[in-house]
Amino acid sequence: MTVVRVPVGGGTPEGTNSAYLVDERVLVDPGPPTESAWSNLQNGLEAELEALADLEYVVCTHWHADHVGLAPRLAEAADATVAMGERDAPLLADYAAEREARLERDAAAMVAWGVPEDVVTAVVEGDRPSPLPDATPVESLVDGQTVAGLEVLETPGHTAGHVSLATDETLVLGDAALPTYTPNVGGSDTRTRGTDPLGTYLETLDRLLAREGVESGAVTLRPGHGETVDPERIEALRGHHDERTRRVKTALESRTEATPWDLARDLFGELEGIHAKFGAGEVAAHLERLERDGVVECEEGGRYGIANE
Repeated sequence: MTVVRVPVGGGTPEGTNSAYLVDERVLVDPGPPTESAWSNLQNGLEAELEALADLEYVVCTHWHADHVGLAPRLAEAADATVAMGERDAPLLADYAAEREARLERDAAAMVAWGVPEDVVTAVVEGDRPSPLPDATPVESLVDGQTVAGLEVLETPGHTAGHVSLATDETLVLGDAALPTYTPNVGGSDTRTRGTDPLGTYLETLDRLLAREGVESGAVTLRPGHGETVDPERIEALRGHHDERTRRVKTALESRTEATPWDLARDLFGELEGIHAKFGAGEVAAHLERLERDGVVECEEGGRYGIANE
């Protein structure tokens, strides 16, 4: 199967968004809902397709707007089917209602993490709606299913329903692993709070490495931002999180007790806007893992301390 990268958008911390045209039948992660991204996508597809109607599916690896933003528009133009992992599909399928629920969930999570009220308000009010339809028909995908010849792999962690797509020679990763940026875990999908999102993400990394042909380099890893990912990068992401866990524990040891927000500021400094949610959420994910390992305890008011031996 042929896989062609179409760079569609830029300006995000993660780097340029990458859409992928697979076998001239499937477009993975069309990109953010901007006119410049739409123009880039159209130009890329015109260079590869005889007609836009050749597309059968628009598949999104996860619900974030920089990946699903153009999916409804492209699907309508091509008369194609939008498909996503079953846990993320509702966030696009019922966008308007799910967005309101997400903002409430995000606010509740940040309060639980100790984020000050004024910061919570700023994050929620700064979360502008994307120019997406209130509702979009979306086909749900499950692990092991095939869609137009692509195998669906559940790769959760960054979001609850993140999926990757596999051919014999290529693995389209979305944001499961990126070449230069570490995907956020904990703050990037607050549905994962209380479910050990870090442990889930580490299992995803292990699953990717265990995939036949990945470690040897026989399978090309195609990320949602940038061009390719080396297998060593997946190992490095695991090592990064091991080190981050140690840093969170060390920061907590210097205090009697602390909230995730306290420790996030110790580790990352001042946090504003979306970074407040991401920073506190990531520390919370590491604390949850440490709590499951019996290293820390969650005390009254959501404050953590080192567990008594």
